[in-house]
Amino acid sequence: MNIGIFDSGLGGLHIAKSIIGRLPQYGYVYLGDTKRVPYGNRTDATIYQFTKECIDYLFAKGCVLIIVACNTASARALRKLQRTYLVHHYPERRVLGMIIPTVETVVEHRYQRIGIIATNNTVSSKKFIKEFEKAAPRVKVFQQATPLLVPLIEQGGKQWVPSVAAHYLKPLLKKRVDALILGCTHYSVIKYNIKKIVGKNVSVISQDDVVPKKLVDYLKRHPEIEKKITRNRQRTFFVTELTPYLKKTSKAWFGKKIQLKKVNVV
Repeated sequence: MNIGIFDSGLGGLHIAKSIIGRLPQYGYVYLGDTKRVPYGNRTDATIYQFTKECIDYLFAKGCVLIIVACNTASARALRKLQRTYLVHHYPERRVLGMIIPTVETVVEHRYQRIGIIATNNTVSSKKFIKEFEKAAPRVKVFQQATPLLVPLIEQGGKQWVPSVAAHYLKPLLKKRVDALILGCTHYSVIKYNIKKIVGKNVSVISQDDVVPKKLVDYLKRHPEIEKKITRNRQRTFFVTELTPYLKKTSKAWFGKKIQLKKVNVV
């Protein structure tokens, strides 16, 4: 059985690269719901439905563990899926998200003033704030919605990222944050742009750094899951829409041998 990785777009592909680099021995199936990206402006019901469809697809492809590499889906759909859908339909399989591993990492480093940039939906869910209230209630958390960044990244508009990101980050820098969470997996693609903007006094917490480490820890703590994962080093990549920019970017990250297969999840 495989590890599945799911996202609405390019960000999850970047997370997949980091996970595979850290744990290359396992079999992986990636699914990018690129036809319906972005999720950040959808209703909760739609996000849940899209996420459930993609999870069903990956389970049908033999995945025992799925990483939801999408903060919007993690914030708006994951808990309901874990507590109801999986219990009744896939009790022996697991689905993990982005938010709790990120919060755990920040708490471990004892940062006190945390800035978060994310999609409108992730920010309005207050999921990060709720998790910090449980894990470290004395930490100060400041959020900033950054809706233009995902379209710029998805459409190859990186030349405009520095000016747009600087505009979004200005209110958080005024709050004197000591750490900045990139609360959307797309933002790992532009983390070096963001590091230049915030400067050396602000630690940038990027999920392509966080999630592979946390997955290693999870598999150590859950040998009943780890022992089911096939060690065949096979990688399969599915997308629901295949654009020229996606082809170009995937080859830049994974090499010319990567093959993206267009599929329908419903």
